[in-house]
Amino acid sequence: MNHNLYAAVTEYFTKAMPDATTELKFGNPFQLLVAVRLSAQCTDKRINMITPALFEHFPDAETMSKASFEEVLKYTKSVSYPNSKTRDIISAAKKIVEDFNGELPKTVEELETLPGVGRKTANVVASVLYGAEVMPVDTHVFRVSARIGLTENAKNPKQAEEQLEKGFPPSVIGRAHHWLILHGRYVCTARNPKCGECGITEVCKYFNDNKK
Repeated sequence: MNHNLYAAVTEYFTKAMPDATTELKFGNPFQLLVAVRLSAQCTDKRINMITPALFEHFPDAETMSKASFEEVLKYTKSVSYPNSKTRDIISAAKKIVEDFNGELPKTVEELETLPGVGRKTANVVASVLYGAEVMPVDTHVFRVSARIGLTENAKNPKQAEEQLEKGFPPSVIGRAHHWLILHGRYVCTARNPKCGECGITEVCKYFNDNKK
Protein backbone atom coordinates (compact mmCIF):
# COMPACT_ATOMS: atom_id res chain seq x y z
CA MET A 1 0.00 0.00 0.00
CA ASN A 2 1.35 3.40 -1.02
CA HIS A 3 0.98 5.52 2.11
CA ASN A 4 2.54 8.54 0.42
CA LEU A 5 -0.14 8.39 -2.27
CA TYR A 6 -2.93 8.26 0.30
CA ALA A 7 -1.36 11.18 2.16
CA ALA A 8 -1.10 13.26 -1.04
CA VAL A 9 -4.68 12.49 -2.08
CA THR A 10 -5.97 13.28 1.41
CA GLU A 11 -4.06 16.57 1.53
CA TYR A 12 -5.33 17.66 -1.88
CA PHE A 13 -9.00 16.85 -1.37
CA THR A 14 -9.07 18.19 2.19
CA LYS A 15 -8.30 21.58 0.65
CA ALA A 16 -10.18 21.16 -2.66
CA MET A 17 -13.36 19.57 -1.25
CA PRO A 18 -13.43 20.29 2.49
CA ASP A 19 -17.19 19.87 2.78
CA ALA A 20 -17.77 17.02 0.33
CA THR A 21 -21.01 15.15 0.97
CA THR A 22 -23.79 13.42 -0.90
CA GLU A 23 -25.53 15.29 -3.71
CA LEU A 24 -28.77 13.47 -3.00
CA LYS A 25 -31.49 15.63 -1.49
CA PHE A 26 -33.32 14.36 1.59
CA GLY A 27 -35.20 15.67 4.61
CA ASN A 28 -34.83 12.83 7.10
CA PRO A 29 -32.95 9.53 7.52
CA PHE A 30 -35.62 7.42 5.83
CA GLN A 31 -35.62 9.71 2.81
CA LEU A 32 -31.86 9.29 2.43
CA LEU A 33 -32.24 5.51 2.49
CA VAL A 34 -34.88 5.72 -0.25
CA ALA A 35 -32.82 8.12 -2.35
CA VAL A 36 -29.70 5.94 -2.10
CA ARG A 37 -31.64 2.80 -3.04
CA LEU A 38 -33.24 4.55 -6.02
CA SER A 39 -29.88 5.96 -7.15
CA ALA A 40 -28.33 2.55 -7.89
CA GLN A 41 -27.33 2.52 -11.57
CA CYS A 42 -29.03 5.89 -11.95
CA THR A 43 -27.79 9.46 -11.64
CA ASP A 44 -28.24 11.57 -8.52
CA LYS A 45 -29.57 14.30 -10.80
CA ARG A 46 -32.41 12.04 -11.94
CA ILE A 47 -33.19 10.97 -8.38
CA ASN A 48 -33.29 14.57 -7.16
CA MET A 49 -35.83 15.30 -9.89
CA ILE A 50 -38.29 12.65 -8.77
CA THR A 51 -37.90 12.52 -4.99
CA PRO A 52 -39.52 15.86 -4.07
CA ALA A 53 -42.95 14.65 -5.24
CA LEU A 54 -42.34 11.16 -3.84
CA PHE A 55 -41.39 12.51 -0.41
CA GLU A 56 -44.25 14.98 -0.41
CA HIS A 57 -46.67 12.04 -0.57
CA PHE A 58 -44.62 9.51 1.42
CA PRO A 59 -42.33 11.49 3.76
CA ASP A 60 -41.52 8.71 6.21
CA ALA A 61 -41.51 4.96 6.74
CA GLU A 62 -45.00 5.00 8.26
CA THR A 63 -46.66 6.55 5.21
CA MET A 64 -44.55 4.57 2.74
CA SER A 65 -45.38 1.29 4.49
CA LYS A 66 -49.07 1.84 3.83
CA ALA A 67 -48.67 2.73 0.16
CA SER A 68 -49.51 0.40 -2.70
CA PHE A 69 -46.99 -0.56 -5.36
CA GLU A 70 -48.96 1.39 -7.97
CA GLU A 71 -49.09 4.54 -5.82
CA VAL A 72 -45.32 4.63 -5.38
CA LEU A 73 -44.47 3.53 -8.92
CA LYS A 74 -46.24 6.62 -10.21
CA TYR A 75 -43.30 8.64 -8.83
CA THR A 76 -40.46 6.15 -9.39
CA LYS A 77 -41.24 4.89 -12.88
CA SER A 78 -38.52 7.01 -14.54
CA VAL A 79 -35.62 5.52 -12.55
CA SER A 80 -33.66 2.45 -13.62
CA TYR A 81 -35.24 -0.86 -12.55
CA PRO A 82 -38.34 0.90 -11.18
CA ASN A 83 -40.33 -2.23 -10.31
CA SER A 84 -37.72 -3.87 -8.08
CA LYS A 85 -36.69 -0.58 -6.47
CA THR A 86 -40.31 0.34 -5.75
CA ARG A 87 -40.97 -3.01 -4.10
CA ASP A 88 -37.78 -2.65 -2.08
CA ILE A 89 -38.51 0.78 -0.63
CA ILE A 90 -42.06 -0.23 0.34
CA SER A 91 -40.83 -3.47 1.92
CA ALA A 92 -38.02 -1.63 3.71
CA ALA A 93 -40.54 0.86 5.09
CA LYS A 94 -42.70 -1.97 6.42
CA LYS A 95 -39.74 -3.63 8.14
CA ILE A 96 -38.64 -0.31 9.66
CA VAL A 97 -42.13 0.18 11.09
CA GLU A 98 -42.52 -3.40 12.28
CA ASP A 99 -39.02 -4.14 13.58
CA PHE A 100 -37.52 -0.75 14.40
CA ASN A 101 -40.50 1.26 15.69
CA GLY A 102 -40.51 3.43 12.58
CA GLU A 103 -36.94 4.67 13.14
CA LEU A 104 -34.16 3.95 10.65
CA PRO A 105 -31.60 1.59 12.26
CA LYS A 106 -28.15 3.07 12.81
CA THR A 107 -25.70 0.22 12.29
CA VAL A 108 -24.52 -1.15 8.96
CA GLU A 109 -25.49 -4.65 10.07
CA GLU A 110 -29.07 -3.66 10.92
CA LEU A 111 -29.41 -1.56 7.78
CA GLU A 112 -28.40 -4.58 5.71
CA THR A 113 -31.41 -6.50 7.07
CA LEU A 114 -33.73 -4.14 5.18
CA PRO A 115 -35.05 -5.32 1.78
CA GLY A 116 -32.96 -4.04 -1.10
CA VAL A 117 -30.22 -2.66 1.15
CA GLY A 118 -26.82 -4.08 0.30
CA ARG A 119 -23.47 -3.24 1.80
CA LYS A 120 -22.88 -0.14 -0.33
CA THR A 121 -26.26 1.39 0.49
CA ALA A 122 -25.90 0.58 4.18
CA ASN A 123 -22.41 2.09 4.25
CA VAL A 124 -23.57 5.28 2.51
CA VAL A 125 -26.45 5.78 4.94
CA ALA A 126 -24.35 4.99 8.03
CA SER A 127 -21.56 7.27 6.83
CA VAL A 128 -23.71 10.26 5.86
CA LEU A 129 -26.14 10.12 8.77
CA TYR A 130 -24.10 8.73 11.62
CA GLY A 131 -20.48 9.41 10.72
CA ALA A 132 -19.60 5.74 10.52
CA GLU A 133 -15.97 5.21 9.50
CA VAL A 134 -16.82 3.06 6.49
CA MET A 135 -16.05 3.28 2.78
CA PRO A 136 -19.01 2.69 0.46
CA VAL A 137 -17.74 1.53 -2.94
CA ASP A 138 -19.87 2.28 -5.99
CA THR A 139 -18.83 2.22 -9.65
CA HIS A 140 -17.18 5.68 -9.41
CA VAL A 141 -15.19 4.80 -6.29
CA PHE A 142 -14.16 1.41 -7.67
CA ARG A 143 -12.95 2.90 -10.96
CA VAL A 144 -11.30 6.04 -9.62
CA SER A 145 -9.48 4.39 -6.74
CA ALA A 146 -7.97 1.81 -9.11
CA ARG A 147 -7.09 4.43 -11.70
CA ILE A 148 -5.31 6.66 -9.18
CA GLY A 149 -3.53 3.68 -7.67
CA LEU A 150 -5.22 3.74 -4.26
CA THR A 151 -6.29 0.13 -4.78
CA GLU A 152 -4.25 -2.63 -6.35
CA ASN A 153 -5.78 -5.63 -8.11
CA ALA A 154 -9.10 -5.30 -6.29
CA LYS A 155 -11.41 -7.80 -7.98
CA ASN A 156 -14.65 -6.55 -6.46
CA PRO A 157 -16.08 -3.69 -4.35
CA LYS A 158 -15.46 -5.55 -1.08
CA GLN A 159 -11.73 -5.87 -1.80
CA ALA A 160 -11.57 -2.20 -2.81
CA GLU A 161 -13.42 -1.23 0.36
CA GLU A 162 -10.95 -3.12 2.55
CA GLN A 163 -7.93 -1.51 0.88
CA LEU A 164 -9.38 2.00 1.03
CA GLU A 165 -10.36 1.66 4.70
CA LYS A 166 -6.79 0.64 5.52
CA GLY A 167 -5.29 3.45 3.46
CA PHE A 168 -7.30 6.51 4.47
CA PRO A 169 -7.14 7.85 8.04
CA PRO A 170 -10.37 7.02 9.95
CA SER A 171 -11.01 10.73 10.46
CA VAL A 172 -11.49 11.34 6.72
CA ILE A 173 -12.89 8.02 5.51
CA GLY A 174 -16.47 9.31 5.22
CA ARG A 175 -15.42 12.35 3.22
CA ALA A 176 -13.00 10.28 1.14
CA HIS A 177 -15.96 8.33 -0.23
CA HIS A 178 -17.48 11.58 -1.51
CA TRP A 179 -14.13 12.87 -2.76
CA LEU A 180 -13.77 9.85 -5.01
CA ILE A 181 -17.40 9.91 -6.17
CA LEU A 182 -17.34 13.60 -7.06
CA HIS A 183 -13.91 13.34 -8.63
CA GLY A 184 -15.15 10.43 -10.74
CA ARG A 185 -18.35 12.19 -11.65
CA TYR A 186 -16.85 15.48 -12.80
CA VAL A 187 -13.12 15.03 -13.49
CA CYS A 188 -11.95 11.42 -13.58
CA THR A 189 -14.79 10.38 -15.87
CA ALA A 190 -15.11 6.81 -17.13
CA ARG A 191 -14.34 7.78 -20.71
CA ASN A 192 -11.81 10.47 -21.50
CA PRO A 193 -10.82 11.53 -17.97
CA LYS A 194 -10.16 15.26 -17.74
CA CYS A 195 -6.54 15.01 -16.64
CA GLY A 196 -5.97 18.65 -17.63
CA GLU A 197 -8.39 19.70 -14.88
CA CYS A 198 -7.08 17.28 -12.26
CA GLY A 199 -5.10 18.40 -9.24
CA ILE A 200 -3.55 15.03 -8.41
CA THR A 201 -1.93 14.05 -11.72
CA GLU A 202 1.51 14.24 -10.09
CA VAL A 203 0.68 11.20 -7.96
CA CYS A 204 -1.91 9.48 -10.21
CA LYS A 205 -0.91 6.05 -11.50
CA TYR A 206 -3.07 6.32 -14.63
CA PHE A 207 -1.68 9.70 -15.61
CA ASN A 208 1.92 8.76 -15.04
CA ASP A 209 1.55 5.42 -16.83
CA ASN A 210 0.06 7.11 -19.89
CA LYS A 211 1.92 10.38 -20.24
CA LYS A 212 4.06 10.55 -23.35
